[in-house]
Amino acid sequence: MSAATKKMTYVRLGSSGLKVSKIILGTMQYGTSEWQDWVLGEDEAIKHIKAAYDAGINTFDTADMYSNGLSEVIVGNAIKKLNLPRDEIVVMTKVYNVVGKTPGERVFKSSENPDNLGYVNQRGLSRKHIFQSIKHSLERLQLDYVDVLQCHRFDKETPIAETMQALHDVVQAGYVRYIGMSSCWAYEFHAMQNYAIQNKLTPFISMQNHHSLIYREEEREMFPTLKLFGVGSIPWSPLARGLLTRPYGQETVRGKTDFTINSYVQHEGDKTILERLEEVAQKKGASMAQIALAWSMGKEGVTAPIVGTTSLSNLMDLLEAVNISLTDEERKYLEEPYRPKGVVGHH
Repeated sequence: MSAATKKMTYVRLGSSGLKVSKIILGTMQYGTSEWQDWVLGEDEAIKHIKAAYDAGINTFDTADMYSNGLSEVIVGNAIKKLNLPRDEIVVMTKVYNVVGKTPGERVFKSSENPDNLGYVNQRGLSRKHIFQSIKHSLERLQLDYVDVLQCHRFDKETPIAETMQALHDVVQAGYVRYIGMSSCWAYEFHAMQNYAIQNKLTPFISMQNHHSLIYREEEREMFPTLKLFGVGSIPWSPLARGLLTRPYGQETVRGKTDFTINSYVQHEGDKTILERLEEVAQKKGASMAQIALAWSMGKEGVTAPIVGTTSLSNLMDLLEAVNISLTDEERKYLEEPYRPKGVVGHH
């Protein structure tokens, strides 16, 4: 698809000058099935990345821990093989978690202290780990810099002062252009951002938080905090790990192994949301996934949701969500059954 016919729109990420596509492509599903059963290999992944770019997506989100670094390798190879223009695309990665020594190692699922598994100083947001992590990420991505380095989680063991100074320094060193945060408590984000501002360090421009039609706990405290600081929200799992893409009860390969999916349905109202989502989709001649994504893109406070799928046809279906708008009445109808629930995605 030529640049002249791309349908995608682009928005500033928070109050920064950086423009991201209204839909961001997540790449957790690219790597090796040794890491998770539903993960795709490189050949199929590059087809997805090409289709996304051709449709106007310029922003790609990965993390060092995905398939223990192999996701970053694939994103880097895709950029090279597809000759994606570095001046245009936005590459985002993350730091915090352990990167296993082999593709299939699942350190993130172990309750054991990483120190006892041979990973001393390889988790968290210490100065040492931040510098080592970005060095390894750039090697895997075959890039000179990443556009946004995000803290995957909050580090309760490292002083905020150390973390924010290190993040500022990797920006100053040229390894990173901007920094972002991911799922944490609002007070933790507030403390980190305040420290950066008060000490004239690089502030966060983005928050990758957990938010969807069926999980809206972030609206209580995190969204107002982001608005206060002019930080953009780029939600992960806007389709609730696929739950919002199909009638309740239908299962997929991921659904059988990703037990987080079951945690979304905590009240009878959650099933009602899925029923209403299916109803609205049928009335508008759209898929459930398109309606759920359109809801996310139109939600106040959301800059651009992050989507990922293991099916190329499903990816193409999702991209059509940019052409769908919901009325106020449709939004209220979809939202009305929601009830507060326990936090999912961080502790």
